[in-house]
Amino acid sequence: MPEQSQASSLSEEQAQELFRQLRQKEGNWVEWGKSCQQLQKAGYNTQTIFEGTGFEPIHQNQVIVAAQVYDSLLQVGIEDPVKTRFTNGGSDILYEFRVLPPKERAQAATLAVEKNLTQPQAHDIAKAIKDFSDLRSLPEGFTDTAGDAVAYHYWKLARGKKDLQARSRLIAQGLRYVESNTAREKIESLLSDFTVVPTTPAPKLPLYRLEQEEELPRILPVAPSLKISAAQFQNYSQPEAKGLFSVTKLSGEGDCVALPGWQMICAARDPIALPCTREELPKSDTLANEPLLLVVDRADREWYLHSYFLVAQGEGLAVQWFEQAPNEELLGKLILILRPKRIVDEGAIAQSWQIEE
Repeated sequence: MPEQSQASSLSEEQAQELFRQLRQKEGNWVEWGKSCQQLQKAGYNTQTIFEGTGFEPIHQNQVIVAAQVYDSLLQVGIEDPVKTRFTNGGSDILYEFRVLPPKERAQAATLAVEKNLTQPQAHDIAKAIKDFSDLRSLPEGFTDTAGDAVAYHYWKLARGKKDLQARSRLIAQGLRYVESNTAREKIESLLSDFTVVPTTPAPKLPLYRLEQEEELPRILPVAPSLKISAAQFQNYSQPEAKGLFSVTKLSGEGDCVALPGWQMICAARDPIALPCTREELPKSDTLANEPLLLVVDRADREWYLHSYFLVAQGEGLAVQWFEQAPNEELLGKLILILRPKRIVDEGAIAQSWQIEE
């Protein structure tokens, strides 16, 4: 039974029919994504859907998001071969394009079909296209196409390599994706020009793990977004800790979390915490698959090369690094990513030590 029967007008009979269709995998993956979303909106949690259909929570999220990306492709307009390819499969690839606007999604999807890309490759080109779109102006010789955007990514990487073998591999990757003749000439020029142009590496993520109790903890509001009023902010009351990050439900509106009195926490003027997963962060491949808690200082909105910032992305928020001052509004500086405390054996902690003589 759903946890929130009032959340949707979906009847019990309709819900059971969706469960049956998902269990028997009727239709295609786009229909599965829409069915999973219907059930979630009706109040069925991901675990209940998993037990009733066999769709794991992570797969539910993938097909739901990918189905939304697929619908946006149809609205923008795509060629029939691209539509056929993603009607029959490829939800893992379209899921990677969720970070792109509709126009760039269509270009990326077309490129994915033309080059027969795998999911890891789709992840890479999505990042390359997103970074290219964040530039203030088009780089000399490159055009506003998905192929040139990816080619620029490899061109830039190749220029920073001293090792000729690694440099050649990156040049070949750039030539694989390039679309315009001018961009091709830029990449081919690296075959004779061996000047090394160092690239600015993205800064390390400010990761910390809670290992021990700290005195003077600071209680921060926890919100799914920054769209809260001052009145709602003032209604937070003393919390009762629960969960990995001591997140609590207040008597008023919203949650809060108690964090140790680390220097960056105490120095923040207007911090707010947001839970996230590693997939929602840049450089996520280097992170462990565990819950994370972001702390963003909304008062610190001045761009700085060696920091990450929270920005609006579509209908939600995203963490990004900018090599140059961006045109878009910065919502706050990321000052901390908190990992949960490692507890090997909770039972052993509560037991007294017994020493045999």
